[in-house]
Amino acid sequence: MTENKDLIRRMNEINWFHSIPLRDGIVTPGQDDSVGKLEQVCLPKDLTGKSVLDIGSWDGFFSFQAERNGAKRVLATDHFCWSGPGWGTKEGFEFVHEVLNSKVESLDIDAMDITPEKVGKFDVVMFLGVLYHLQDPMAGLRIAADVCEELLIIETQMDDLQRWKPSMVYYPGDSFNNDSTNYWAPNVAAMKGMLMDLGFSRVEVVYPKRPWLRYARPIRYLSSLKGVFEGRGSFRQTMNQGRMSFHAYR
Repeated sequence: MTENKDLIRRMNEINWFHSIPLRDGIVTPGQDDSVGKLEQVCLPKDLTGKSVLDIGSWDGFFSFQAERNGAKRVLATDHFCWSGPGWGTKEGFEFVHEVLNSKVESLDIDAMDITPEKVGKFDVVMFLGVLYHLQDPMAGLRIAADVCEELLIIETQMDDLQRWKPSMVYYPGDSFNNDSTNYWAPNVAAMKGMLMDLGFSRVEVVYPKRPWLRYARPIRYLSSLKGVFEGRGSFRQTMNQGRMSFHAYR
């Protein structure tokens, strides 16, 4: 009991983004519904024998989950949120690493500086909540593709979802979610096209399960009202926006 009290005290001294289960029902008080998002990104439940790279790890929820799912090696990388101009630090990652007695490796490196020479190649690469923060999204996808041997998992902001032809929306200034580091959002055709051009043989939308239904106009009206109140843009802008997850296979 005393040990848990000390754990909770130390935990509450950290500014969290991820909600990470620790032990005895204790969960880090992050603003992100990380467990819910796990279902959205469809991380394979059995990663036995696989090597996994997490680009943009932050507090490390998905890195530690990959370890829980049996990965033989996990490398968590970040710079923006660990020592760069981002919103967090590496304190949360290091705390969870200690509590879980984890073997997850870590490397402070900017997403755009990752190369096979610097980090190696991995069976599974997670690229979650990163793409829309990059000024050059195609270059960012190429970097992730170059270190990926089997499966690339992407979760990102999408826009112009009613358009069937490839397109990408640019957010000037802090026009999206009052955040000047939100730059680009592709539509589905653009995302699939970029990934196929980078050498993937198959690209699947894994979330939402029925995108044609989720982004049907009546449902989008309700979502757009929510987006306006959250400051993500005007009613017209948010009509065609949403978060989506993709699996790209070699």
